[in-house]
Amino acid sequence: MAVRIGVAGAGAMGVRHVEAMRACRDAELAGIVDPSGSAAAYAEQEKVDHFTSLADAFSSGSLDAVILATPNQHHVEGALECIEAGIPVLVEKPLATDLAGALRLVGRAEALNVPLLTGHHRRHNPLVQAAKARIEAGDLGRIVAAHGMFWAMKPDDYFDIGWRRQKGAGPIYLNFIHDIDLMRHLVGEVASVQAVETNAIRGNEVEDAAGMLMTFDNGAIGTFTVSDSIVSPWSWELSSRENPAYPPADATCYWIGGTQSSLELPNAALWSHAEKPSWWEPIGRTPLMRHSADPLVLQVQNLADVVAGRARPVVSGREGLKTLAIIDAIKEATASGKTVEPGRF
Repeated sequence: MAVRIGVAGAGAMGVRHVEAMRACRDAELAGIVDPSGSAAAYAEQEKVDHFTSLADAFSSGSLDAVILATPNQHHVEGALECIEAGIPVLVEKPLATDLAGALRLVGRAEALNVPLLTGHHRRHNPLVQAAKARIEAGDLGRIVAAHGMFWAMKPDDYFDIGWRRQKGAGPIYLNFIHDIDLMRHLVGEVASVQAVETNAIRGNEVEDAAGMLMTFDNGAIGTFTVSDSIVSPWSWELSSRENPAYPPADATCYWIGGTQSSLELPNAALWSHAEKPSWWEPIGRTPLMRHSADPLVLQVQNLADVVAGRARPVVSGREGLKTLAIIDAIKEATASGKTVEPGRF
């Protein structure tokens, strides 16, 4: 029997989750939870129930789980409502807009033994899993450095939605948190961060560009830049071909370098010398697989499997908390100008 999942929030990400659910063999869309009139029309279009609140959805008895795709600032209250009702919930990233909220969520979910998942869907991408396998197999040798970019141009009308201009939004929270999660996943835990940010382009309450320098527990260093005000193909969104909403670009945005070879993603390839590691030796490019499945569909499948007791979360609430701790450290570093060590959870 398919797991009945409600989607809370009928915005762009909510619609993407609905589309993913339609392609998932073990999940069934059980309803749309959103008080807006447009959400009611969308639910009618999808031929599912419309609920104006989570409480109404729970009282219907028709939901086995929830995907929470509301604005960031409402993640904690919505997820807590699910947890207190004993309903497994996948929360779109970020888990919360601050560590206190995320800690509260994770603590309550673990105390009540209610599955809490974080929507870092990129970990579900077969391409990322193939890269992780190569790293764990030792193909890179010892990782020395990593570099990542999120450069994109969000149009002016993107910011007509007020919360996108306010604290708790901005490209670090909304976009770069995905990149940081993958760096944690592929490179290792972050030991320290230094960072600067600016809002010089748009003048909103949130940043429109930032740069970071990080150290990892394994001794590697990382450099990263993020901006939503640059015309560029160098972002996972445009270069990975994950989301059909973005026109694909033949580009890459991550580089991970080791003593035996280097890895570039998502233009998936290993670079290595044929004979021995030396800049005097010929260097060649070995392609890896391109992703062959929609990671959002795989994420819904994982949620369904967790609810059915067949699997553990690929990205748990605690994993989301650990990634949020890096973002929190970045924001603290931008405000203080000091090197910050992220909290350990």
